[in-house]
Amino acid sequence: MKTDIEIAQEAVLEPIGKVAASIGIEEDALEYYGKYKAKLSDEFLKSIEDRPDGKLILVTAINPTPAGEGKTTTSVGLGEAFGKLGKKAVIALREPSLGPCFGIKGGAAGGGYAQVVPMEDLNLHFTGDFHAITSANNLLAALLDNHIQQGNELRIDTRQIVWKRCLDMNDRVLRNIVVGLGSKMDGFVREDHFVITVASEIMAILCLARDMQDLKERLSRIIVAYDLDGAPVTAGDLNAVGAMAALLKDALKPNMIQTLEHTPALVHGGPFANIAHGCNSVRATRTALKMADYCITEAGFGADLGAEKFFDIKCRMTGLKPDAVVLVATIRALKYNGGVPKDQLNAENLAALEKGIVNLEKHIENLHLYGVPVVVTLNTFLTDTPAELEYVQKFCEDRGCEFALSKVWAEGGQGGIELAQKVLKTLEEKESNFHVLYEDSLSLEDKIKTIAAKIYGAGSVNFSATAKKQLAKLTDLGFAHFPVCMAKNQYSLSDDPKLLGRPEGFEMTIREVYVSAGAGFVVVLTGDVMTMPGLPKKPAAYGIDVNEDGVITGLF
Repeated sequence: MKTDIEIAQEAVLEPIGKVAASIGIEEDALEYYGKYKAKLSDEFLKSIEDRPDGKLILVTAINPTPAGEGKTTTSVGLGEAFGKLGKKAVIALREPSLGPCFGIKGGAAGGGYAQVVPMEDLNLHFTGDFHAITSANNLLAALLDNHIQQGNELRIDTRQIVWKRCLDMNDRVLRNIVVGLGSKMDGFVREDHFVITVASEIMAILCLARDMQDLKERLSRIIVAYDLDGAPVTAGDLNAVGAMAALLKDALKPNMIQTLEHTPALVHGGPFANIAHGCNSVRATRTALKMADYCITEAGFGADLGAEKFFDIKCRMTGLKPDAVVLVATIRALKYNGGVPKDQLNAENLAALEKGIVNLEKHIENLHLYGVPVVVTLNTFLTDTPAELEYVQKFCEDRGCEFALSKVWAEGGQGGIELAQKVLKTLEEKESNFHVLYEDSLSLEDKIKTIAAKIYGAGSVNFSATAKKQLAKLTDLGFAHFPVCMAKNQYSLSDDPKLLGRPEGFEMTIREVYVSAGAGFVVVLTGDVMTMPGLPKKPAAYGIDVNEDGVITGLF
């Protein structure tokens, strides 16, 4: 069986100009990064603003397991299937982070014959967007420490510095560090921290900004510290905005690549959904809606994280309204949720399937809370049995969902025809009555409790003393109207990654809360979730290499 990277490297790619031309984009709209990658110019984005929107289709999934779900693979395959049906579709995805590529999860280009390419470029440096975000983040950190060194005119309380440096790599030793060691000229000695780039507020701002003006306004609102009176000190106060925006000028433009079947794909921005808001850029999504009749986008990890944030943060802020949701699951993952060990998932086990399907059930119920029609798809494996498939299909249809099998990993677009037809049927027959889960006027504490109870199934919420103090301060500072971005492990609906299936009535612990004032939301840290991951005992980096001809191996 060929690996994903082998399939990608054997593919014959079209020049990106030809892919763009297939949906009516002229050469002048492209800013080339080699033969197969391009950014869309600001002039082009402005020229299509008055076009009508296409249909917006969100792809999400059950909670991830070691058995695999295939959300991005399904997104890509669905876009290819629309093309085979003669429909004008564009896929809008997130960019992968280097952290998972060299860690344990691997890249995010899809898989099998449902991939976006060039796969190696996308999973590594791509067009440099993440490097620009990292540089802008760390420029702000440098200006902050330099301001303190040069006399601290803003009276910054060095015990209340909240801005962290970032790096797009899993590096646990940088979570808690000390800076300024050495002589007096080397800066003020203080504790500092790193987050992974995908958790940086700059990433969130880039993904939520409408244009350069909006970007700069958001950058100016970033809170970097508090002064001796407890008042916020912002990036605007530090005169950092212009230089940061200059670094982000090109990164703000959406990237276009293609699938293995030459379907256009806009891949732009990449916040994690477990520690950030988990959606690709607003600019890319809006552009895809203007370019095509159907925009297929995804949100990270399970629907409890990615879809909730897509709805309650991205859609709330932008007015986007999804027309349908595709919910991805696998028989293997459902049996894993039913207690079957990873090495025993190939055997038919209807009892475990019945026990584990409650995870899928909860996600269906959650999505229905938002008033959006749901199509459930099973990403199929050779080991799936007819009895298992029939059981899941009936389960979904009994709950008002269309159901389809997906074979896109093995067959590309052809394997997604059934799913595409069910999505088209849903769009034609069912109206989306989308609405957010909670109102802006709700208190921050009640917003947290609403998500914990309605989306996760928690029985109670325990706020640490620190979190209570932080919530009170953020309310006093005028941020109570912000939506909340829950930072939670992705493996369970609860804040305990070991509680699989559908845990209910558990106590959720909120340990810390802080505001991303530029992004426009309040981040809520639950359980033991980390904003700077670490590498596993055997990182994926061990298996990655490049030969003398420049051919990369080992990426997945």
